[in-house]
Amino acid sequence: MVSDGSEEMPSAVKILIAGGFGAGKTTMVGAVSEIAPLSTEELLTEAGIGVDDLVGIENKRTTTVALDFGRITLNDQAILYLFGTPGQGRFWFMWDELAYGALGAVVLADTRRLDTCFPSIDFFEKRDVPFVIAVNCFDGAARYELSEVREALDIGPDVPIAMCDARDRESAKEVLVTLVEYVLRRQPLARATM
Repeated sequence: MVSDGSEEMPSAVKILIAGGFGAGKTTMVGAVSEIAPLSTEELLTEAGIGVDDLVGIENKRTTTVALDFGRITLNDQAILYLFGTPGQGRFWFMWDELAYGALGAVVLADTRRLDTCFPSIDFFEKRDVPFVIAVNCFDGAARYELSEVREALDIGPDVPIAMCDARDRESAKEVLVTLVEYVLRRQPLARATM
């Protein structure tokens, strides 16, 4: 409450959920959002043949064509707004707009197609947007030590990396907590908005 008796508005904190095509971005936003998420999932069509790389995700039937949106209320002072980015290169023109004003990002990594998260990592590194890596543990996918994933992605020791199950609300929340803590350690001014 503000001293004049009016209610203080909570701070809105924007977080991006990024990663390659089929990494689990829509699933993560849906699992953790306290509201019914907005999703722009559409069926894959023949127009994507030869454009969308389905190697390793042959059973994928839909794709995000704009964004996913969800919300989490942390407390009376802070609300997280989650924006899931589209994964295919043909939709990357939207990323600058989606990233505008973001406090940080989660890069979902799929060990079956680890190379697909390099564009996300490059995007955030070039713009100095804090990010964490969340290795989405798909059923049947090979498991690797976090140190092996870190080395394969060529990310520094300061970038947090964790295993997660994007389908599981608690697992997704832990990744978001890791991101917020990392941002607060990196940018003390961010504490004032939370």
